[in-house]
Amino acid sequence: MRVAYKVWLDNDGKAFGEGPYAVLRQIEKAGSLHQAAIDLHISYRKAWVMLQNAEKKLGFTLIDRKVGGISGGGSQITPSGEEFMKNYEKFRKDIEDVLEKTYQKHFGP
Repeated sequence: MRVAYKVWLDNDGKAFGEGPYAVLRQIEKAGSLHQAAIDLHISYRKAWVMLQNAEKKLGFTLIDRKVGGISGGGSQITPSGEEFMKNYEKFRKDIEDVLEKTYQKHFGP
């Protein structure tokens, strides 16, 4: 048995969670929102709306978008987005540690 949970940040509605986080991580790897969506097996529109909603709720941009052309398009995480992701990762880790400790306290060996 193990503890399972979902955590997200809320600002008058879901602002940020595992979905937008996964999209941003994949954008870092792939260099584009389009490729990130393909890699994550979600539609481009779903990924785009997810990030737009997160940006609206958070109040800052997470990615810079470059429209395609001769040199092609792409997406890049903004400095604010990178800092936010680092804080989110630390937040997630702290929650995981606390939940595991609490689980062990009540259900451990």
